[in-house]
Amino acid sequence: MGPDAREPRGLDRGGTPVTAASGWRTAGPGDAPGLRDLERAANLVGLAHVFPADRFPFPDDAVLARWALVLDDPGVVVEVVDGEAGLLALAAYDDGSLRHLAVHPDAWGTGLGRAGVARAVAHGARRLWVLDDNHRARRLYERLGWGPTGVEQECPWVPHPTELEYALLGSTA
Repeated sequence: MGPDAREPRGLDRGGTPVTAASGWRTAGPGDAPGLRDLERAANLVGLAHVFPADRFPFPDDAVLARWALVLDDPGVVVEVVDGEAGLLALAAYDDGSLRHLAVHPDAWGTGLGRAGVARAVAHGARRLWVLDDNHRARRLYERLGWGPTGVEQECPWVPHPTELEYALLGSTA
C-alpha cells in the first residue's frame, strides 16, 4: 500500500499512531493554554535560530492572550488535533487566510501540517504570512502550491524578523 492519510506515519507523545486523518476538532476557549503550549514547543525547536531562547524567552503571557482573542473572534476557525499528552496540531484560519499552523515536533512528518493547510484552503484561505527564516514551513507551503507575493512585513515579536506574504498560486484573492 502506498503513502496514504490512513496509514500511521508517526507516534504522538504518548506513543499512539498519528495520521493526517487524525481527528480534528474545533477548539474552544479552554484550549488557549494548550494552543500556547503547542506553539511554544514548535517554536523552541523549529525557530530556535530565529528566536534563541537564551536571548528571547518565549512570550507565554502575550501568546496566551493572543489565543484568547483569536478564539473569541467569530470570523476565525481554530481546529486542533489532540494527542495523549496535549495538542499535536493546530490550524487557525478565516475566509481569506491561514492565520496560524503548528505541529508538535514529535508529530512532524505525519501529514498533520498538510492536513491543516488543506482544511484552511477548503474554507477559502488563499493567503498567509510566514517568517522568512522558517525554512521548514516555507518548504511545506511551496510543495502545496503556495508562493511569495513579494510583500513583506516586520514580525511583531522581538527581534522582529521579516515575514513574507504567501498566496496560493493561481488564486486571485
